Amino acid sequence: MQTILITNANLVNEGSTTASDLFIKNGRIEKIAPSLTNQAADTVIDAKGKALLPGMIDCHVHCRDPGLEQKADLHSETRAAVAGGVTSIMEMPNTKPAAITNAILEDKFALAATRCVANYSFHLGASNNNIDELLAMDPKTVCGVKLFMGASTGGLLVDRMEQLENIFGRIEVPISLHCEDTNTIRENEKAAREKYGEDIPFSEHPNIRSEEACYRSTALAVELATRYNSRIHVLHLTTAKELELFQAGSVEGKKITAEACPHMLWFSSDDYAEKGALIKCNPSIKTPADRAALRDAVKSGLIDTIGTDHAPHLFEEKQNPYGSAPSGLPLIQSAMATAIELFPLETVAEKTAHNPARIFQVEKRGFLREGYWADLTLVDTETPTTVTKENTLYKCGWSPFEGVTFKSSIIATLVNGQIAYADGQVNGAVRGQRLLFDR
Repeated sequence: MQTILITNANLVNEGSTTASDLFIKNGRIEKIAPSLTNQAADTVIDAKGKALLPGMIDCHVHCRDPGLEQKADLHSETRAAVAGGVTSIMEMPNTKPAAITNAILEDKFALAATRCVANYSFHLGASNNNIDELLAMDPKTVCGVKLFMGASTGGLLVDRMEQLENIFGRIEVPISLHCEDTNTIRENEKAAREKYGEDIPFSEHPNIRSEEACYRSTALAVELATRYNSRIHVLHLTTAKELELFQAGSVEGKKITAEACPHMLWFSSDDYAEKGALIKCNPSIKTPADRAALRDAVKSGLIDTIGTDHAPHLFEEKQNPYGSAPSGLPLIQSAMATAIELFPLETVAEKTAHNPARIFQVEKRGFLREGYWADLTLVDTETPTTVTKENTLYKCGWSPFEGVTFKSSIIATLVNGQIAYADGQVNGAVRGQRLLFDR
């Protein structure tokens, strides 16, 4: 592997920004020092004072591969990921077939080895009857368990209390949770249909997938985790009310952690009139007050990570009426840009890299440290980027951020010391590695 020297960078790492050089050898950060200009290297990148961050570890991604490749696949979506500064993904189990056995999971890993430009891991999905598979999982080579405590597809909804208690009581790896109360959603949807018939406006989505539906499920999850001392990571919080259930502070002392997503931090219920199905997702985007509370919670430490819930659907599917338009948005290419727009760079590094690495105990990634893998994102905070259909790399070909101009640009992304993205071009020949976990 080639050696790379990055000079004149502002390293954003572990709460501070420091002018420094960084030398990469054999895919890892070998040396960080104020000046390494005498260091010989195959490639020299003059950062010219731009910000160098650890690459984003996105703990919440749906790449649709296998089984739904018409929407997205592991190659197309990891190309978009590295173009957005994301160097590692943790993908979800609701593919076809659903990844609820270790054998299916290993098939996905084999597929990823041939397709992923970024590093990768996969969640093993929980069902109402697969506790033996969950217990047989290798904690050193699989990121964690995904548990849907709300409406989902196929056999991935876990709604039996006995199985929930089994999972919370016996699983020791992080349990990533989708929390929505199914019965509440059904009652709300029934009421909406009685009022609107089949012509339900998209503005009703946050009333159907309501605050109460989210809070009931999240409260149950936190209660079970507290009772069993489980390690849980509650995904895509959407309401101010749910924040009452969490504690601020360092993730080092937490076993109950939470995530916010770029679309929840950017959009609000005011945007349904313009965006409609393009921002229909589960759980739903809520009010401007909820959005403000989520932003404050990222700053205060009530929310620990930013993950995308990247979930592509075809644009044609999104043209359907409310009842048949699928939920989910393509987001991964704009995640870092959104975070940089809203928060200081030190906060961005903490929420997108440091804390995901800490919560999932990712081995030798997530920080700018000597000996760690060189997963890096070089950011120009002074050159804006406008999202267009033409520069969007998702297989589905659209972005909910089209027309938005972000103040920053991703200049380069390195994955394991390889230049995966630079000068507006993805090196599609780069292949990421399977993530390992220090457990």
